[in-house]
Amino acid sequence: MCLFILVILGLVVSMFLAVTFGAKEVTFNTVWSAVFNYNPTLTQQQIIYELRLPRVIGAALVGAAFAVAGALMQGVTHNPLADAGILGINAGSMFVVALSFAFFPNIPYSLLMLFSFIGAVLSTLCIFVIGSSVPGGLTPIRLTISGAVIAALLHSLSSGVAIYYDLSQDLAFWYAGGVAGIKWNHLKVLVPIILIAIFWAISLGRSVSLISMGNDISTNLGVNTNRIRILGMIIAVILAGVSVSAVGSIGFVGLVIPHISRKLVGGYYQLIIPMSALLGSILLILADLGARTLNPPRELAIGIMVALVGVPFFLYIARKVGRNL
Repeated sequence: MCLFILVILGLVVSMFLAVTFGAKEVTFNTVWSAVFNYNPTLTQQQIIYELRLPRVIGAALVGAAFAVAGALMQGVTHNPLADAGILGINAGSMFVVALSFAFFPNIPYSLLMLFSFIGAVLSTLCIFVIGSSVPGGLTPIRLTISGAVIAALLHSLSSGVAIYYDLSQDLAFWYAGGVAGIKWNHLKVLVPIILIAIFWAISLGRSVSLISMGNDISTNLGVNTNRIRILGMIIAVILAGVSVSAVGSIGFVGLVIPHISRKLVGGYYQLIIPMSALLGSILLILADLGARTLNPPRELAIGIMVALVGVPFFLYIARKVGRNL
């Protein structure tokens, strides 16, 4: 419990830092006034309330969503390399977003989110069909390879659509990933969907813990493994699809954070999932803060900041998994 309290305090501090610092720094009093006594006539308060607050809240939500999606996928598939980006789920969402921009240029955000979710579902089905079609069935390594193949194909198709329909500028934000475009009207849609999905994931935590110990153990203890696997993947796809529609394809959050959470709280997913949500929020908030402050007023892509941490970690985990094969 003390650990969770410390992490929650860390989340609050990171949010405060992210709201306070940027291309234009503001004082604590200005931040306080903008949050609790907003005056739309003051420029500094406008910057905080209209730009930074929704951006920081969006980063926290999406970071939690990607991290919980990764934790669920790692638990129900027994695959320590599972992540919405690595397995190609984000690529499915990106491809449908590209098609939406090509054929429905003025598409409303709620409909874009729905299409993004459909893309995530379709890519997930393709990955599981391909991985299960070979003798021996679906294994963690086959799942990762199938995801990599589907991701490469869909990224190529998305690039082709962007070039043919001259969407390179429109899709650049989604390819690199970023939370700069999140506004209050986006949060009205994101908040309930992501929070409900995360609490649903937490409710499955005990069953996912048992599944992660092995099919025989979980079946003997009365867990319907197929049902929990399907529910876990549905929640993960919802979280990934909704997040991609808001911030683009940001990988590695769902890979790195669950492993760190597991080190901190042990192998119980009823603790791993909420810890992953908190740490995922902190990671994306700090990544966005770094992207804004390293070279102001220009911003780096948040996906680059996360990849600087994620790529070495992925190689480390892949090497560790390879030794155990």
